[in-house]
Amino acid sequence: MSGDANEDDDIPRRRPFVGRVGAGAKRRLQSLSFNRILPNILTLLAMCAGLTAIRYGIAGQWERAVLAIVVAAMLDGVDGRLARLLRSTSDFGAQLDSLADAVSFGVAPALLMFLWVMHDAGGVGWALSLLHAVCAVLRLARFNTMVGEPDLPHWAHNYFTGVPSPAGAGIAIMPLIFWLYTDSEFFASPIVAGAFLLTSSILMVSRVPVFAGKHLRLKPQHALMLMVGVIAVVGFLVTDPWPTLSILGILYLASIPLSVVSFRRLQAHAAATATDTPPNPL
Repeated sequence: MSGDANEDDDIPRRRPFVGRVGAGAKRRLQSLSFNRILPNILTLLAMCAGLTAIRYGIAGQWERAVLAIVVAAMLDGVDGRLARLLRSTSDFGAQLDSLADAVSFGVAPALLMFLWVMHDAGGVGWALSLLHAVCAVLRLARFNTMVGEPDLPHWAHNYFTGVPSPAGAGIAIMPLIFWLYTDSEFFASPIVAGAFLLTSSILMVSRVPVFAGKHLRLKPQHALMLMVGVIAVVGFLVTDPWPTLSILGILYLASIPLSVVSFRRLQAHAAATATDTPPNPL
């Protein structure tokens, strides 16, 4: 009898502990603010846009496929900045963003280009499509390992190392954009499309410095001009997307040599400044 009573007495002592743990976990889930999950929602929407581009590519709806990748790039450009603005950055969000980028800007453009014209090149066309997807993943993995790297000088944070994956996706599908704009069969050639795929792959895994713009500070009058310019570009994208995307792609490719020159100039200036600095007295 005493043993049964003791065992029965142990039951209520254990149950409140389990209840407290469950209640604490429930409170933690309930206290998660919408601001913390909003950037992750945008990241998932960007991934869905990339997958939707694949669906449109399978159906041969090339205009919608390209626009889906453009939407994915826009959402990708917003989610990280929104997370920093709302102070909701996290390791989970960073890893989720990279996985979504691998789908939207690695797999989706590769499959889209293969379905469009690269299948005519057989195994070579598939290899070049695979190369783009692999290089996009490698570029994202390298970016994750370099986040927060303390050895970079302050001016180097205004540059990416290699072309970022959204821009790489834009370069890869540029022949398709040109074809939609001009209807020229020149851009529908596997040789031309393969050259752009190869270029995007090399640029993503290269050490080429590319303007980032994340830490760029503008004067108030310049900020106003930038906002007006962004609104104008969005307006042109809505009303006449193919010439707008073609011009933006050409301008971006032209900016890469300029970014290299700018980076080397700052690098030389920093080296000269370090040489001219007198040593600290003992």
